[in-house]
Amino acid sequence: MTSVRLQVVQADITTLAVDAIVNAANSSLLGGGGVDGAIHRAAGPGLLEECKGLGGCPTGQAKVTGGHRLPARFVIHAVGPVWRGGQQGEDELLTSCYRESLRLAEAHHCQSVAFPAISTGIYGFPQDRAAGIAFAACRGWLATHDLPRTITLVAFDARALLILQSALEKDS
Repeated sequence: MTSVRLQVVQADITTLAVDAIVNAANSSLLGGGGVDGAIHRAAGPGLLEECKGLGGCPTGQAKVTGGHRLPARFVIHAVGPVWRGGQQGEDELLTSCYRESLRLAEAHHCQSVAFPAISTGIYGFPQDRAAGIAFAACRGWLATHDLPRTITLVAFDARALLILQSALEKDS
C-alpha cells in the first residue's frame, strides 16, 4: 500500500464496502464472465434490469448504476479495450476507462472507489502494462481532484497482487 488516497489490496471486489466498485464490463453491459459475471451475480437481478435501460456503452467509456445487493452504493461499468497488440489505441482507451470511471465517481460524490484490473482477463491486456496505466491515470486524477478521497486497485489473486505492487513501486 501507499498513501491513504491510493492503495492496493487482494480481495473479492464484490465484498468491498466502498461507495463505488468498477465493473470490467463488456459493451452490452448485460453481464459476462470474470469480474463482470461475479458483480452481476452478487448484485442480483436488479442490476441486469437497470443495465438493460442503459443502451450499452462504447469502449473507453463508463456508465453508472446502483449497487443493488452489493455493499457498494454504485457500480461503474467501464468497457475496456480488447488487446490487439498495442497499436490500436488500447493504452488510450484503457486510460479513458479509468478517467471516465473517476469522473462518474466524483459526480456521484463517492468518497471511495475500487477498480479491478480492467481488460486483463479475457480481453488479454498485458497485466503489467495495464497496472502502469491504472496507476498513472489514478495518480493524475488524485493530483487535481478531491473526490474520490480513496482509490483502491483490487487484485483478484496473488499473482495480480505482485504485479500491482511492482507497478506501484515503479510509479512511486
